[in-house]
Amino acid sequence: MDQRLQERLNQIPEKIFSPEFLSNQGLGNEIGFWIFDYDAANELAVREYVGFLEGLVSKKHPRLKVVSINLLASLMDYLEDRNFIDKAVQMQRTKGDEALMKALKGPLHVTKFAPYLVEKYKADAADLVLMSGVGSVWPLIRSHDLLNSLHALMGDTPLILFYPGDYTGQSMSLFGRIESNNYYRAFSLVPR
Repeated sequence: MDQRLQERLNQIPEKIFSPEFLSNQGLGNEIGFWIFDYDAANELAVREYVGFLEGLVSKKHPRLKVVSINLLASLMDYLEDRNFIDKAVQMQRTKGDEALMKALKGPLHVTKFAPYLVEKYKADAADLVLMSGVGSVWPLIRSHDLLNSLHALMGDTPLILFYPGDYTGQSMSLFGRIESNNYYRAFSLVPR
């Protein structure tokens, strides 16, 4: 892991344990959605850090209810709960990737998937939500669409999206290469 990434990760606990962060103070009536962007080459280090952060929260602040959502695991659970896994595998084998992507577009629309996440993890009742696995679910789930859908569902619960790409405060670029629609409702957790 590079030095600058480690320095940025080290700033996260102090920031998220502050009462201002947990109560969304000073955000100008915006929901506390935060993005921690990083170079996709550091995915494994950041994934390991998210696990470390969960443990740190449970040790230092056991009263805080923190929910960690890995989008790939959640997507698989979602498809399994709806008995789509076997059908999806069969469709991919017989009709190919493009047909599978088209078939999953409806069931995986964020207006269905976002409420599933909130309900499954009781995310709206948590003190903090950590979300990772963005790169693993692309292009099935797009971050800006998911965040937009979650805004209406999360209440005052702060959410941190660990994002393998670039976030400028105005737009997102997955892997630093795939431009997304403009997204400006989140704050940069620790600027690059």
